[in-house]
Amino acid sequence: MTPHRPAMRRAPPVLGCLIALLAAAAPAPAADRAERTAARLRDQALAGEAIAYGFVSELTTRFGPRPAGSAAEHAAADWAAARLRALGFDRVAIEPFPLVGWTRGEESAEIVGAHPQRLAAAALGGSPATPASGIEGEVVPFDSLEALRAAPVGSLEGRIVLLNQRMPRVAGGYGALVPGRLFAPGEAADRGAVALLLRSLGTGTARFAHVGSTRYRDGRVPLPSFALAGADADQIERLLALGETVRVRLHSQAAHVDTHSQNVVAELHGREAPDEVIVLAAHLDSWDAGTGAIDDGAGVAIVVAAAELIARLPQRPRRSLRVVLYGAEEVAQPHTPETGGAAYLARHAAEVGDHVLAMESDFGAGAVQALSLPPGVAASDFGRALYRVLTPMAIVPSREPPGRGGVDIAPLVEAGVPAFVLRQDGSRYFDFHHTADDTLDKIDRAELDQNVAAWAALAWLAAQTGADFRALSAAEPAE
Repeated sequence: MTPHRPAMRRAPPVLGCLIALLAAAAPAPAADRAERTAARLRDQALAGEAIAYGFVSELTTRFGPRPAGSAAEHAAADWAAARLRALGFDRVAIEPFPLVGWTRGEESAEIVGAHPQRLAAAALGGSPATPASGIEGEVVPFDSLEALRAAPVGSLEGRIVLLNQRMPRVAGGYGALVPGRLFAPGEAADRGAVALLLRSLGTGTARFAHVGSTRYRDGRVPLPSFALAGADADQIERLLALGETVRVRLHSQAAHVDTHSQNVVAELHGREAPDEVIVLAAHLDSWDAGTGAIDDGAGVAIVVAAAELIARLPQRPRRSLRVVLYGAEEVAQPHTPETGGAAYLARHAAEVGDHVLAMESDFGAGAVQALSLPPGVAASDFGRALYRVLTPMAIVPSREPPGRGGVDIAPLVEAGVPAFVLRQDGSRYFDFHHTADDTLDKIDRAELDQNVAAWAALAWLAAQTGADFRALSAAEPAE
């Protein structure tokens, strides 16, 4: 006897349409597996299974500061290459390029005359030495680069310019004031000044100078130029407000030396499309005051740890993942603007057309808060899958476009390679940036691991997909 079966009921039309839409939106099996793997990589990193903290701890402890072209930077590159080989990367190479290095030497700054006192100051990168006896002059303050440019030629003869621009604790504050560090030495020299003091580009209240490179002109920085701690800039400002004439004496033994830097390149060879390359970038050099923990030891650890998590998987990703630890990001050059980023582009010019994506970590270890994708990528199946994986970490779509992606990968982006940007919490970054306080204790381990989680998930999905990021980046998405 055949059992009675109730008649099948048809789904209501609206429900039927919804089911059809969900079925159409559901990932294909391969895409679904890739997304599940990305989520697993994310969760491993969040659980503390990544090597990032140990990597940055060893890097900053063994080598300390790593100025571009220095013995410490060279040794750090050798160590990093050896560690990458031991971690199972398929191809590891050190790619050297020539560099004009800069050394700080002994230096000092002080107010002289009726109210003598020492100043917390440090020469800007590339700045020339003073005469052996130092250089002395009356301070003339300016509150902006534009105000300095408005001063008549010859009006600052024999004087020392103080460019006293305060940096706000807002996104974009640093970028808005960097032109002062780059161009004020030349503008001051054009008006007859003998030296420059620059209020440090930083947001902290610690009495440290925030250093950084300045701009060469005709193969040299035009005059001795120093970063000055904010508290000391305020001190000079108050003396001037009291009607005092402020004279400062500066002394520097800075020097230039012919040397080299290098990029460290390590790859996980793609199993199906090995010529399609995704670059994961950070820079190995640092300034000489601290140990370069947030700038950019953290970035080095993030990209290495993300790729290493992927290397543990049973199979390599479909596309190749290439970790590039750039050299000489922090410095300018006397005769060319080119450093590690340009050196990489020149060496790999023949294959840049096959680079499908470039990303850079160079903003410390603050938690990732947002993701910048080209609009066409964000609206794609890849973009939707990526947001599903990142959303549980409170990472949201950014309204800022990726732009040049970062200093090191900018030459690749300008050559047509798309950039994605994982945007971090930078609210305290410029408290320590380019100072003696850039040390390992400023890194929060949980936030570092959160970065690795986001990077590993993104890198895996990008390496597994067949999406053409160049075409998607050029496309106008539907509303």
